[in-house]
Amino acid sequence: MKIGIPLETRPGETRVASIPEVVKRLVSQGLEVMVEAGAGERAGYPDAEYVAAGAQITDRAGALDVDLLLKVRRAEPAEVEAMRPGGVYVGLIESCGEDPVIAAMLAKGMRVLALERMPRISRAQAMDVLSSQANIAGYRAVIEAAARYGRFFPMMMTAAGSAKPARVVVLGAGVAGLQAIATARRLGAEVLAYDVRPETREQILSLGAKPIDLDLGESGAGEGGYARELSDEAKARQQAALAEVLLKAHVIITTAQIPCRPAPVLVSEAVVERMRPGSVIVDLAAASGGNCPLTIADEIVERHGVTLVGITNFPALVPADASSFYARNILNLLEIMVERVETGLELKDLTADEITAAMLIQARS
Repeated sequence: MKIGIPLETRPGETRVASIPEVVKRLVSQGLEVMVEAGAGERAGYPDAEYVAAGAQITDRAGALDVDLLLKVRRAEPAEVEAMRPGGVYVGLIESCGEDPVIAAMLAKGMRVLALERMPRISRAQAMDVLSSQANIAGYRAVIEAAARYGRFFPMMMTAAGSAKPARVVVLGAGVAGLQAIATARRLGAEVLAYDVRPETREQILSLGAKPIDLDLGESGAGEGGYARELSDEAKARQQAALAEVLLKAHVIITTAQIPCRPAPVLVSEAVVERMRPGSVIVDLAAASGGNCPLTIADEIVERHGVTLVGITNFPALVPADASSFYARNILNLLEIMVERVETGLELKDLTADEITAAMLIQARS
């Protein structure tokens, strides 16, 4: 059974779907691993390390024409043309509706496993790439904010005087938000946090932050641990109630997203206009429209004296560890996908396990 690891070609993408340490384990299990030349270089994993791990370095066609293709970002149409008919694709699909790329893979008889569809159950935690990458994004977002904020994050006492700690507000207490809270606290900031799901209050407190309690008249808790979209009335109450808290913030990290829906607006332009000059907003929802309407995806802009960071791929800024986490997630997934039989290795029935069944995209009859 051949596994392919191609070079990621999306602009700004530095991650790779597997790393030499994990490749070594795959090879030891009897899998043949084909790595495109240079696939791991931007993440700090040179070809020589893959060779030492037992992989074969190949060209792009060799890495795509395999039984089991591993990718980080969604496939390009040209890549689909080179994929093996009847093969299996494992990666982030980054699509919510009709998708010609997926349709092209299905037309080739391929089985497509979308990592976004992995169910949030205890068995799947070690395979959950969305959580592992969101964890990195939350950390890196705070580092970005600290670098762009013109003052200290912690309280500083010097012979020349003292500086008060930065006040950081984190909106959204999912995986990224909780890591942002923890990182900002480690840097010595005063941290407040808000989430529409009431069950996150205890988690916020456990990290040493102060929860922002708002009475919206309804809960934002959705299925599978995700937030659900609030009613228009609740959204209006939310913005009004948050405004006074946000105006006192030096740094705002927003992480609120709803799968396959535009990101909710949490920081209005009216709030940005009244924020202190030099404040920073890091909008982790920039790719889906932003939690602030002034955010521009993949740009860093200044509006009303406030810096808005619209980076859409924070994990790519920490490529070595992001790739390592991603590769380990996939390794754990492969353990429930591949089995050893008398004739060698073969794929299990992907519809028989609740995890792979939930991830599998089927052709419509």
